[in-house]
Amino acid sequence: MSLSTHVLDTARGCPAADVHVRLARRAAHGYVALAEARTDKDGRIKEWTPLGREWTGTLEAATYRLIFDTGGYLGDDAFFPEVTVVFTIADADQHHHVPLLLSPFGYSTYRGS
Repeated sequence: MSLSTHVLDTARGCPAADVHVRLARRAAHGYVALAEARTDKDGRIKEWTPLGREWTGTLEAATYRLIFDTGGYLGDDAFFPEVTVVFTIADADQHHHVPLLLSPFGYSTYRGS
């Protein structure tokens, strides 16, 4: 798989475990859900669970989004209950790492390695 992600809790200074994440690909009329997973104790996703026939296990050059259920991790009073990161893969032969740095009142992301 050419995509990985992890979630770090910058307020607590530790990985964010058990965060639900969904992966979707942009289509002609919106996004098509491809896969989902939960972060492990290190805040990483190692394997994705397919959501339907659209998932082939590999990514092509296209626009994708990762939807992080931050409310499930931060609790009912989370200021950002969901974080969506949209990104474009131009070269599907490269590995793409999209981490999320999370705190109760802010988040950031970047293209990692």
